[in-house]
Amino acid sequence: MSGLAINDITKNFGDFAAVDNVSLSVPHGTFVCLLGPSGCGKTTLLRMIAGLEEPTGGAIVLDGDNITAVPTHKRNLGMVFQSLALFPHLSVGENIAYALRIRGRAKEEQRKRVEELLALIHLPGFADRPVAKLSGGQRQRVAIARALALSPKLFLLDEPLSALDAKLREDMQVELRQLQQRLGITTVVVTHDQREAMTMADLVVVMGKGKILQAAPPIEIYRKPADAFVADFIGITNLLPIEADSAGRVTVLGTTVPGLALPAGMDKASLSIRPEDVSITAPREGALVGTVSFVRDLGGTIETFVEAGGTTIIAVATPRERPNVSVGQSVGVVLPPESCVVLKQ
Repeated sequence: MSGLAINDITKNFGDFAAVDNVSLSVPHGTFVCLLGPSGCGKTTLLRMIAGLEEPTGGAIVLDGDNITAVPTHKRNLGMVFQSLALFPHLSVGENIAYALRIRGRAKEEQRKRVEELLALIHLPGFADRPVAKLSGGQRQRVAIARALALSPKLFLLDEPLSALDAKLREDMQVELRQLQQRLGITTVVVTHDQREAMTMADLVVVMGKGKILQAAPPIEIYRKPADAFVADFIGITNLLPIEADSAGRVTVLGTTVPGLALPAGMDKASLSIRPEDVSITAPREGALVGTVSFVRDLGGTIETFVEAGGTTIIAVATPRERPNVSVGQSVGVVLPPESCVVLKQ
């Protein structure tokens, strides 16, 4: 199989399972984001793929070869750490060429490869520049180029953008994704930033308590979360209690909502609906009735917070669709059935 296969991987630290029987198939050229809260096992999984941690059980296969017991330096992978770990006493070119030099490659080959990579990361002519004179974004690019110097089969990054300021981080997300698409290299990134995962990934893998909770394309994770944890972790959502009465009518916070249904055999569940799918109207039949508690104008969007049945519901609209409401006003909250996802409690 071409690509990366993780088969029933487990990593125990004493009695604690940091990674618990995880399996994942990553086709060649796929950009994967391992996403989850601190302690969910994503970094431990990445370190096992890199050969920096030995699995307790299971196997890691790269392009059909079992690399579980192969030392890190023989796995043909490039890795960028959170700290970047650039050599401060070396120039940009010397940092990029480091892996080539220790493998005895000719100086002319090193020079040509450095020039190729500097052009690739949009830093031509920087070979002799001291690393200490670079900006944060430039250092990030140099770390990426150094990891790619040996044309690895697999590219691993451990929260590589977390130290950058918000604007630069957004720019680097796009640059990194475009670079990966040009190279067609299988890439695995660890992040806790949902926006980062949504921007870069072909496949988002949401982890919790050492397990994979859902692995799917970003828009599927966002629109069809597997459970309440995934729904709440990816972006912003409204999680509301939903139940069916004896007549089969479905209610949300005590209000019957036409068009909603619960799966067979289920009388209680959670409903997930994204704020951009919620509409604010005058109180009317079929809408939840609540009171506006806060309105936040962010320029590009307007967030309206409504207290209904002891729960806060958030609705998001564009300036053109801005609801004409004020704090303290009674309003109706419309939940379109086609935008609602019913989740097991």
